Amino acid sequence: MNSCPALMISAPSSGSGKTSVTAAIARHARNAGKRVRVFKTGPDYLDPMVLERASGHPVYQLDLFMGGLAHCQGLLAQAAAESDLILVEGVMGLFDGAPSSADLAAAFGLPVLAVIDASAMAQTFAALAVGLQTFRRDIRLCGVVANRVGSAGHARMVAEGLPEDLPLVAALQRRQDLALPERHLGLVQALELPGLDAQLDRWALAWGEASKGFEFQPVRFDVEPEPALPPLLKGRRIAVAQDAAFSFIYPANLDCLRALGAEVLTFAPIEGQALPPCDALWLPGGYPELHAPALRAHTSFFADLAAHLAAGKPLLAECGGMLALAECLTDAEGVDHAMAGLMPGRAQMQARLAALGMQKIEWPELGDRGELRGHTFHYSTLNTPLVPIAHASNPNAGKAAEALYAQGSLRASYVHHYFPSNPEAIAAFFLAHHSS
Repeated sequence: MNSCPALMISAPSSGSGKTSVTAAIARHARNAGKRVRVFKTGPDYLDPMVLERASGHPVYQLDLFMGGLAHCQGLLAQAAAESDLILVEGVMGLFDGAPSSADLAAAFGLPVLAVIDASAMAQTFAALAVGLQTFRRDIRLCGVVANRVGSAGHARMVAEGLPEDLPLVAALQRRQDLALPERHLGLVQALELPGLDAQLDRWALAWGEASKGFEFQPVRFDVEPEPALPPLLKGRRIAVAQDAAFSFIYPANLDCLRALGAEVLTFAPIEGQALPPCDALWLPGGYPELHAPALRAHTSFFADLAAHLAAGKPLLAECGGMLALAECLTDAEGVDHAMAGLMPGRAQMQARLAALGMQKIEWPELGDRGELRGHTFHYSTLNTPLVPIAHASNPNAGKAAEALYAQGSLRASYVHHYFPSNPEAIAAFFLAHHSS
């Protein structure tokens, strides 16, 4: 049993400023010498990159669908044993989705700090805050943050009507110099923002000045230790592409491979790094369309992928990793880029969101224990003659139902798989060898 100050940062909707406030709190605590662990509710790659820079520690997902209750318990208990403060950034609005941020807060007794965009309201702020406070009895709001206020007078107006047990913890002014740039999948990647650390320090300073007197409350995390995974991948070398083009990697996925006994070897294709000698390969999602010239300029990358597949070695390609294997990728400006040509078909970026949602998929070759969980989020489409061997389903009755394609030792899909959802199934795939 471990106890640690902990807080969930949520909001009435997306776009309220949860990530900025969470990053500000994390950097403020870190600058004060505290060990901070930050988690993100639900599937997300871009917010955690910013939160990792703010806290100085990898950011893990807490998702009751993808990982399950016991997995989330274990992550929180480990963090509580190693840190002075735990922060959990919510997803969308507090009660949105199933499971929601509220479900997670209720499961672990996390007090909730609600971030409300006050830029277009005054006294109605209190009505919205009280609505969040009273909508469910099994969660507890410990305070609210008024984000993007225009002045001290505006801050006083939004505080009117708040009950005594729901304090205004901070009123943060609207400042263009504190905004982060965005692109079609959300925030721009942290590694592409050279001034991010200075900006995080400005956020931390603004939080510290606005939130004087706020105290974090300890939470007890009870957990039974999960049994160790069997070393099914002992002696296997698994290469993972990891750079700005292939950056959508959950830390828990790499941990899972290592816990299964694999040696994980990362390499950066857009920097010209060669595919290391390996038994299997994972090409995760990312932004190949933004780095297509660099991928083409790599003298051996596509040839190495071809040789890997010709040898019958497993290759898992997810979303952007799959697009890099297509014959052609057309970017958002309509420019065609020749890709590896190892998977028949053409990919096209588009302005509209193509798919979004949690995903559950049965890999038919893995038998009745082949269910994997994850999510999909992409602005591209893929036109391929390959016939899918399976389709995913959405637990929230959403339309997204991504295909799983197979060609020799290649498995490709828009699904971003969460490896801890079924470590044995992941091990079975990475152990497989398909004779050419």
